[in-house]
Amino acid sequence: MAVYKRICKFLDWLYLASGVIAALFLVAILCLIVLQMVARWTGASGYMVSSAPNFAGYCMAAASFFAFAHTLNRAAHIRVSIVLNLMGRYRPWLEAWCLAIAGATVTYLAWFAIKATHWSHKFHDISQGQDAWPIWIPQMSMAIGSVLLAVCVWDNLVRLIVLKKHAIVAETLGQH
Repeated sequence: MAVYKRICKFLDWLYLASGVIAALFLVAILCLIVLQMVARWTGASGYMVSSAPNFAGYCMAAASFFAFAHTLNRAAHIRVSIVLNLMGRYRPWLEAWCLAIAGATVTYLAWFAIKATHWSHKFHDISQGQDAWPIWIPQMSMAIGSVLLAVCVWDNLVRLIVLKKHAIVAETLGQH
């Protein structure tokens, strides 16, 4: 049981790190937007990066996918809590069923994301914009984020079965 708790602690750290990476991608979007605005205001439009909107889009996708696992454990995803609260003593069964369905669905998404990234790399697929960026690079964030979300969902199902409590906890205001 001590080894399992260490694994859980490591996974919790991994989900938090994933959330931090998502935040860094949001900061990158901010920097791209501010640089473009400053270049436009100062008349240095020749220095504007024409593919900045493409890179902002890549950063947005990365921020979204890296945030999924962290967001799940913070109970920030849309869940039908009203129905879960009405289930009473059957709530763990319904949560286990929901986590199993979600786990299967997200595992399929992760498999597809990895497959798409692999084929984009193999065929040397490039973006449609002027940047001609290898598309597998931004697709990696989708693949990694999907795998992290799948691990997070299955982890919560195993915790629910083994520990009788999952790690999905809503933070309330004023709580540290």
